[in-house]
Amino acid sequence: MAGKTIDIVATDGGRFTGYLALPEKGAGPGIVLIQEIFGVNAALRHTADLYAEEGYVVLAPDLFWRMQPNVDLAFDPESRKKAMDFNSRFDSDLGVIDIGASLTTLRARPECTGKVAVIGFCLGGRLAYLTAARLKVDAAIGFYGVNIDQHLGEAGKIACPLLLHFGSMDPLNPPDKVEKIRSAFTARPEVGIHVYTGADHGFYMPERASYHRPSAWMAHSRTIALLRGVMGPHYDLNALWEKHCEYEFATRDADATMKTMVPEPYVNHIPVMTGGVGHEQLHRFYKHHFIPTLPKDTRLVSISRTIGADRVVDELLFCFTHDREIDWLLPGIPPTGKYVEIPTVAIVCFRGDKLYHEHIYWDQATVLAQIGLLDPKTLPIAGNETARKVLDEKQPSNTLMKRWAESEGKR
Repeated sequence: MAGKTIDIVATDGGRFTGYLALPEKGAGPGIVLIQEIFGVNAALRHTADLYAEEGYVVLAPDLFWRMQPNVDLAFDPESRKKAMDFNSRFDSDLGVIDIGASLTTLRARPECTGKVAVIGFCLGGRLAYLTAARLKVDAAIGFYGVNIDQHLGEAGKIACPLLLHFGSMDPLNPPDKVEKIRSAFTARPEVGIHVYTGADHGFYMPERASYHRPSAWMAHSRTIALLRGVMGPHYDLNALWEKHCEYEFATRDADATMKTMVPEPYVNHIPVMTGGVGHEQLHRFYKHHFIPTLPKDTRLVSISRTIGADRVVDELLFCFTHDREIDWLLPGIPPTGKYVEIPTVAIVCFRGDKLYHEHIYWDQATVLAQIGLLDPKTLPIAGNETARKVLDEKQPSNTLMKRWAESEGKR
């Protein structure tokens, strides 16, 4: 945990605490992060650190302080019983008032240099919704907020962008409730409501048994897109990606490459599962297995590039002569001297202004065909024709389909 505990002055004169997490640059727009029924626990503090890594000043207030200060519960059955007891005694109206005090505290801090949003989970998801209706915030995001459908009379008071995430398997938010919420925001384009197939309640938190990684990643990306659009911070992901590639392929400097990444990044070359997870393993990969084995004439040809709020999708050709063993691409295969062109897609995710992960895709069959290890005459694969067709769509299609001619003239 990178943050610290600070005091918050309640509007009625009391005092309570909050966990404050700062971005690497020390300043940025603000987020009040609203707890689940488990209090400001390790999972919530980890989430605060995550959003700080994205460039935000994050404050997670202790909203159970009026019952018991500093509630910090795990997700085991005994802790859940205690959490349910706190939830049954919690006053949501007072909770929103205390969120207001937290917003005041956050806005007054010198590190908070811009607008402020609220993000909440479970109980906090409902409170984020109510905060958007009753207080001034620049955006509100709720993850699997419970009983929002009971407060739809306040929907018309919400003037800021609102984003709500639900799991399709969540028993606390069944489809009829979600549709009721959705219907309350018809013709409100600034309100997004998303349901994630196969996700249960609590799907966003890695520490929970119900964590559903694909849904969590998609929800996080949508959340960052909303936050970036409404209040920044804005990063030049194109320039950041170009600099990372420069260190990899031009200067070939493993240390400089790692400095463009978050402290614990990962890279996965999907077809051959090479790369690394975490700083130590990935630095080892770059220094000893990737950069030294790049062929002398390695060349990247850009085809297209899509820039999102938190990721870059790069379509390119990776071209080289197989003049050495390429440990990360063709491990154990001696150099063949063959020239190879590979259509490649890189999906590159950023956290703030640092690269978090790379998923790199290509067709390994075309690589093996081009170096002579697979025979395109006996398998439904192609060689460098795949690269030529990426550059020129007029190149023949369906050449591997022996029955293609049978449909000539048919409708």
